Amino acid sequence: MEQANWLIIPIAALFPLILGYIWYHPKIFGTKLSQIIGEPIVENRSLGKLVLIYVFSILLAYILTLMSVHQSAIYQLFFMDPELANGSSQYNVFIKDFMAEYGDRHRSFGHGMVHGAEAGLMFGLALIGITTLMQNKPLKLVWIHIGFWVLCCSLMGGLTCQFF
Repeated sequence: MEQANWLIIPIAALFPLILGYIWYHPKIFGTKLSQIIGEPIVENRSLGKLVLIYVFSILLAYILTLMSVHQSAIYQLFFMDPELANGSSQYNVFIKDFMAEYGDRHRSFGHGMVHGAEAGLMFGLALIGITTLMQNKPLKLVWIHIGFWVLCCSLMGGLTCQFF
């Protein structure tokens, strides 16, 4: 954990772009989505929109990393303590000993997928469900989007848990 692979977060952030292109393609769920909302799906993906999607995906990959890599919690406990900057402080000694003993626990792709699926389902269902109901849109719309986010967050969580 001390040698965190920060490059994995921007790599994991590519999943929503790639999976979104596949998931919402007319031959997969694009046509069904179009029928549910009663409007044709217009592909208007400017460079600005793609950049924003990617930036938002980086935020998602980061939070999924914190949710799936449990070892990050020990750093969160002592983050604001000035003694943490001192390499020989009691906090750093404790963290080094703790990480030597438990640093590799639950650091697998499967473990990250479970936490990613939980996040995709729980946060996605709450946020997309509420928004859909507030807009008086059909509930079927929720399931198409939730399926996407559960799959996407599962893969992102798995990747970040395994390789962060």
